[in-house]
Amino acid sequence: MMPANTQVLSPEVLAKLKGIQFRMRSLVTELFAGEYVSAFKGRGMEFEEVRPYQPGDDVRAIDWNVTARTGTPFLKIYREERELTLLFLVDVSASMRFGSVRQFKSEMAAEATALLAYAALKSNDKIGLVIFSDHVEHYLPPKKGRAHIWRVIRDILTHRSKATKTDLKLPLEFLNRVAKRRVVAFLISDFLGGGYDQVLRRTARHHDLVAISIDDPREKHIPNVGLIELRDAETGRLALVNTRDGALRRQWQESFSSVRARRDRLFRQSGVDHIALGTEGSAVDPLVQFFRRRERRR
Repeated sequence: MMPANTQVLSPEVLAKLKGIQFRMRSLVTELFAGEYVSAFKGRGMEFEEVRPYQPGDDVRAIDWNVTARTGTPFLKIYREERELTLLFLVDVSASMRFGSVRQFKSEMAAEATALLAYAALKSNDKIGLVIFSDHVEHYLPPKKGRAHIWRVIRDILTHRSKATKTDLKLPLEFLNRVAKRRVVAFLISDFLGGGYDQVLRRTARHHDLVAISIDDPREKHIPNVGLIELRDAETGRLALVNTRDGALRRQWQESFSSVRARRDRLFRQSGVDHIALGTEGSAVDPLVQFFRRRERRR
């Protein structure tokens, strides 16, 4: 059953979904499959079998119970338990429905999710979805399979929220309630809000938390185009701004840089990996670079 806020698929949305599916399949096949597996560890080592000891084997792996019972040295063999659970926490507040260049921030969120979801499919991992604004609006429990991935991407693209504001604490608190075991969680947002520092740190201690931030060039700087009226998407407040004022434009850019520096510092101090995306580009290169950074740390 579809969530109440999910629209019936229009021909335009259906074409977009099919385009994403075709593009992601080829990208994951060419770029992501090996990178993804290398970047994410499984839940640990799982016992597989015992076999006779051979010269050169690590004596620390000898199974002393079997050795004592048979009178012949036997070795415990383990393999990495690769299966993971990925959970995407996707912001659908009003500010995500903005984009001045190539696409909306919400569309970039769908693109990043699609890439990661198809990589997870190749590794037979489970994926789930939490859609949030100032409340948790939709939850899709983790499952495997191509049809489920299609459902996740469709829900992100077609979900229409009536809420305007963002509360980043809520999806993290929800994750901590529903995920009893460690998961890889991607928090996808423009992070236009505060008050989530403590719950972010707490969540990062229990889960492998990755922040995916999405910005738009017009949020970083204002062009010199004279008098313009700006509207805050999340509060509805209007302001008349004289963009010819060079001091105002510098102050705008400095304010943006200061907020982003504080956010990035919080991620580093909390042990949260960060992937920075922009609506003017593609998610592909930043995600590949992220995978390679993770692999080097293993």
